[in-house]
Amino acid sequence: MGKKIFFFDLDGTLLTTDKKISLKTLDALQRFTDAGNSFCINTGRAIDSAKAVYKGLHLDFKGSYLCGSNGTEIYSVDEDRYLFKTGVPLELVPKILDLAEEYDVHCHTYNEDHIVSRHDNECMTYYRRVIKTPLLITTDVLKDVKEPPSKMIAIELHDHEKQERFRVALETMVGDKLTTLYSNPYYLEIFPSDAGKGSAVKRLADMIGVDIKDTYAAGDEQNDISMIQAAGCGIAMINGTDIVKESADVITTLDNDHDGLAEFILGAID
Repeated sequence: MGKKIFFFDLDGTLLTTDKKISLKTLDALQRFTDAGNSFCINTGRAIDSAKAVYKGLHLDFKGSYLCGSNGTEIYSVDEDRYLFKTGVPLELVPKILDLAEEYDVHCHTYNEDHIVSRHDNECMTYYRRVIKTPLLITTDVLKDVKEPPSKMIAIELHDHEKQERFRVALETMVGDKLTTLYSNPYYLEIFPSDAGKGSAVKRLADMIGVDIKDTYAAGDEQNDISMIQAAGCGIAMINGTDIVKESADVITTLDNDHDGLAEFILGAID
């Protein structure tokens, strides 16, 4: 049997509602990786946030990888280095922020160490309940963002139709250069079209010599669909959205708070 790799979304999938991994699921992951297989967090969060989750949960699996910002960054935990990076073209960053202000939608981006935003507001406070990356407020974003950022994110907590109008206007402005996907009802992820969680599955599997048929991916939201479809076995959480379930090969019988993935992790060992 060849080596396998399992890709996991975090919130609503690998993590419980209180942002933990239960002992049963943790034991299944340990057995999976002890058998010589690889573990990968494939998240919309930036790599620094994914690292914080990995360390905060005291994970220590040999053959661990982090795919961040919806596939724009691939990082090897064992080697402590990036294997792949792409980003939003720098010239588009201020244009996207200007468009967001025109539509009265919060939008921010990132550099290597910080969330970079023109504003600190209700949306940012909500976002940073979970994302603990330091915040940098600036009127000149490109002064602090020197390289193409892994992604941008537009947040609207109260008026989804307004956010949709912004999304349509953004897609009209940037064409096929960028992809926009909702990672939850409030967060619109903006990232390069050559990335995506599905591209990360294919790219990392190829890098480490895993046949695509031996890849597994689990998620619950719209931005997980591409990885679920790309993997040899795509798994939707029963607590996931209907469109995710329609895209999957299988659906868990239990949710993320009741070890829904444990049986699939153990089943992938055989």
